Amino acid sequence: MKKKYFAIFAGLIALVTSILCLRPVPILAEKDCLVLKGTVSEIYEGGVKDVVFKLRGQNQSFYINRGLQRGLTLTELQANLTGREIVLKYPDHWTLLDPNNQNVHISKIEHAGQTVFTELD
Repeated sequence: MKKKYFAIFAGLIALVTSILCLRPVPILAEKDCLVLKGTVSEIYEGGVKDVVFKLRGQNQSFYINRGLQRGLTLTELQANLTGREIVLKYPDHWTLLDPNNQNVHISKIEHAGQTVFTELD
């Protein structure tokens, strides 16, 4: 009987952990996104064709998921945005795989009043 309850409990823990780890990043309305202004210090490829941005004074990395498959190019982004101030908009999203929120999904990038990238409606 104890083995049966242990198996059920272990299964529930595994299910909850899976949900917390694998929950997708939400696509929010722009008004619901968090906003951060900063100066781009570095842009590089990370993950699987992700475009990663580092901002001066920020420990976090900000990324566009599959950005290189969405028509963005590293050389163009580096030439146009490195050393310049941008506005990032992103969802408030937490996952067990990144409990300190060190890798932040970008929903929109603006520079000089122009939209550089967006996945928002």
